Amino acid sequence: MITWFKNIFKKSPDWITEEDRLAVITKSSKQVSRGVFFATVIIITSFLPVFMLTGQEGKLFHPLAYTKTFVMIVDALLVITLAPVLISFFMKGKFKPDSANPVNRFLEKIYEPIIRTVLKWRKTTIAVNVIALLITIPLLKNLGTEFIPPLDEQSILFMPVTLPDVSNAEAKRILQVQDKIIKSVPEVDKVLGKAGRANTATDNSPISMIETIITLKPKSEWRKGITKKDIVTELDAKLQIPGVVNGWTQPIINRINMLATGIRTDVGIKVFGQNLDTIAAVSEKVKTALEGTPGVSDLFVEPITGGKYLSINIKRDELARYGLNADDVNQVVESALGGATVGNTIEGRQRFSISVRLAQEYRNSVERIQRIPITSPSFGEVPLSAVAEVKFEDGPPMISSDNAILRGAVMFNVRDRDLGSTVQDAMEKLNKEKGVLPEGYFLEWSGQYENLIRGKQTLMWIAPVVLVIIFFSLYFAFHSVREAFLSLITVPFALIGGAYMIYFWGVNLSVGVAVGFIALFGIAVETGIVMVIYLNDAMQQLIKLKGNSGETITKEDLREYVIHGAAKRLRPKLMTVCVSLFGLVPVLWATGVGVDVMQPIVLPMIGGVLTSSTHILLVTPLIFLMSKEYELRKYGKLEVHDVHH
Repeated sequence: MITWFKNIFKKSPDWITEEDRLAVITKSSKQVSRGVFFATVIIITSFLPVFMLTGQEGKLFHPLAYTKTFVMIVDALLVITLAPVLISFFMKGKFKPDSANPVNRFLEKIYEPIIRTVLKWRKTTIAVNVIALLITIPLLKNLGTEFIPPLDEQSILFMPVTLPDVSNAEAKRILQVQDKIIKSVPEVDKVLGKAGRANTATDNSPISMIETIITLKPKSEWRKGITKKDIVTELDAKLQIPGVVNGWTQPIINRINMLATGIRTDVGIKVFGQNLDTIAAVSEKVKTALEGTPGVSDLFVEPITGGKYLSINIKRDELARYGLNADDVNQVVESALGGATVGNTIEGRQRFSISVRLAQEYRNSVERIQRIPITSPSFGEVPLSAVAEVKFEDGPPMISSDNAILRGAVMFNVRDRDLGSTVQDAMEKLNKEKGVLPEGYFLEWSGQYENLIRGKQTLMWIAPVVLVIIFFSLYFAFHSVREAFLSLITVPFALIGGAYMIYFWGVNLSVGVAVGFIALFGIAVETGIVMVIYLNDAMQQLIKLKGNSGETITKEDLREYVIHGAAKRLRPKLMTVCVSLFGLVPVLWATGVGVDVMQPIVLPMIGGVLTSSTHILLVTPLIFLMSKEYELRKYGKLEVHDVHH
């Protein structure tokens, strides 16, 4: 009885010695760590060209690039240093083979028949993949283009422009009427409007430019089914005031546009020349040509003529008659209209000037100004009109110049359409017009379109640089051009899923989407490297068993070992894909500020990971098998590259 109890509680001997366990861990770490390390390095290097972006897009995406680069550098170091140590600490006891895992067994039962079918129907499989890839070309060409996805700032900036000679009183009246109408919309929380420039030299707005910031209530308090776009449309319909051209944008992007390009709308056509009147005439012709273009809204010409100036020209022949001089007249005009300093007031440590001028009702018309009295030594008081001609003259309300050349601008926003195709249509309509530009005058497209062109030109050479970097990184990992190409071929097939995803999601091509594709290429290659490592491992097992000779290795042997390398190590490949998806998919149902910019980055990565993983699991083994059959047929042996050490 005692012996029976001893046998129950007796500790069973370890199934493997400590030395053997560490040897297995070391061998496995060498086999996988090198590939994972180089995969991480590839992700880092493929993302480095994002640092080449300049301007607004550079400021937006550089923090993302820095964060990802530093995280991946630390990750690459941990893969070859900390990971094997942690494995040696936690992986103890008896280990079950992959076949003991019910999930793994289930996946293998599904995957193995599929991979056998794929290897049997080679031409069909490759044809399907190539056709899917070719379909993406017209798909991408039909996608709209924009600079950066518009960020929903949770507020609206209403920027109407009225006539340049509008009076202060009329501008104030228009502002009050507009604010009252805006506040009547249920979704509007607060309205703050201003006319003219603020108390700063950096805001050079004329009195005819009105800016109204509209803050909205939380979306939970909006009417059912209404969107921000519907609110803008409703407000625009209600605010149709004669003599006022409406403009709708958002506060932050408006300031960025004005600082970066001098254009306060999405797109502006700058008209350069030497004469303001001619520039104004050309601008009107451009505006007329663009009217009716789909997508063009809030179209108006920046006023550069039509301003009113009070002109007081002294009649010098009359001055002598009344015994006056020009200084007497100028002093009266200055003090009556502009204000004359009569003293100072001190309040604490602050000192203020005291200015005096005529009350508003005595200087609000030409007739009243003409009656301003001037004291003559000989004749007593005489009206200003007796010694000066008082009248209003036309002139520029504000003079704008770029690179020391006078300019006007035709501005418009893009609504219900993408930026790129709208501007292309506008350019075509403008090019068809005859006699728009006189000699010595030229046009320049600016605003967000200027940023779009700059970003597109940068990305045109960044994309090939990324692929070259990935290829050389793969070559250093495998020391083989063929193996590097085998992993790199996953990149175009990752493009398939990304293209379909952004097409069906209704997203336009932008710098954000391009950054998402650049990040996708690194992730796709990472999974491809893991597959190639295990396929090479299967070839080494075959050579170890049958020798490296075309006489001992048959096509059937090759096929079975390729299936073994692909199917028996299915779990790590699926884990590599799932980790990426689990980190990205939650962004699709995220809400709040910033989602508009994040989703276009994430969408191509999600779609691309799905199609690239399908390609890696099905097509990569097929191409690998075909290359090995070619080697066996041509050289009489297999070229197995050492990717373990």
